[in-house]
Amino acid sequence: MYVSSLKLQNFRNIPELSIDFSPGINMLYGENAQGKTNVLEALYLSGTTKSHRTSHDRDLIRLGEAESHLRMEVVRKAGDYRIDLHLKKNKPKGVAVGGLPLRRAGELLGIVHMVFFSPEDLAIIKNGPGERRKFLDIVLSSIDGIYLKDLTLYQRCLTQRNRLLHDLFARPDLLPSLDVWDEQLADIGGRIIEKRRTFVLELEEKARTIHRMLTGGAEELSLRYEANVAAEAFAKKLRSGRDTDLRMKTTGAGPHRDDLGILTNALDLRLFGSQGQQRTAALSLKLSQIGLLEEKTGERPILLLDDVLSELDRGRQNYLMGSLQDTQTILTCTGLDEFVEKNFHADRVFHVENGRVEVEK
Repeated sequence: MYVSSLKLQNFRNIPELSIDFSPGINMLYGENAQGKTNVLEALYLSGTTKSHRTSHDRDLIRLGEAESHLRMEVVRKAGDYRIDLHLKKNKPKGVAVGGLPLRRAGELLGIVHMVFFSPEDLAIIKNGPGERRKFLDIVLSSIDGIYLKDLTLYQRCLTQRNRLLHDLFARPDLLPSLDVWDEQLADIGGRIIEKRRTFVLELEEKARTIHRMLTGGAEELSLRYEANVAAEAFAKKLRSGRDTDLRMKTTGAGPHRDDLGILTNALDLRLFGSQGQQRTAALSLKLSQIGLLEEKTGERPILLLDDVLSELDRGRQNYLMGSLQDTQTILTCTGLDEFVEKNFHADRVFHVENGRVEVEK
């Protein structure tokens, strides 16, 4: 699987863009704030309908313009796909595949598989449980359409239950309807918990091997799925916690409060890891994501690397670049000389300056 071309109009600081990518390693270089990350963001947005930097489409539209257009062409074993996105400031984004509009943006998931890694991915380790749940959900949703549907349904049920908990203060006669939402939440949530548990075991197996290679065998990575409640006990927990939920007007138990433990040599990196250890663990998770996606889909995903090499020491740089065989990689860096001096190979090189991209190789 690889992106063959990308066309942009009025996206971020890019007035217009049309470039063809190599199926191998593509490097975009240039000074900071010139638009390199914007190209990666456009690729990720075209493949997932999500930006890694904002949840508001209006932030993606070039200043002074009313709308933006993106077109990405992807080559897969199953055939070629053309994906079009139309962004407007005050309307939902339009998404089409092969010229046919999709009813929901989520229908795009599964067509293109991408792994995005940037220095900000340290948030997976450093930030709160929400970042780690988000990581689990993004990867699981991309390989399991049923999981995505369950996750969407769970969020809807959770929203409805929380709203009811709030309304019951003024309308106690609505209390019997809480049983209906509890039943649905426990059923759907139980499936989510079990799939997360299985997935973390699969992820740990691959991440442990990669982490051992990245650290020269000095560190052993382990992952621990910290479920807020066991699947089989979820319904009981909702019942026993009902009084507290009514008082707090929110649902206190469920997979929306899960966490992922990340440890090296039994040290919890969330609390005690150095920045270097956290960065290496985040890289291990991302690289293991590539292997899992290939295993589940039969195709190597596309790898997007945003200024990652500068954050790694030479040994980790060498391991990363050496692991990119048969993987289309689109990466950014500030300087071409440093890339060449380390004997790293790029199949195609682009120079980015002031929102304009020129092919140099």
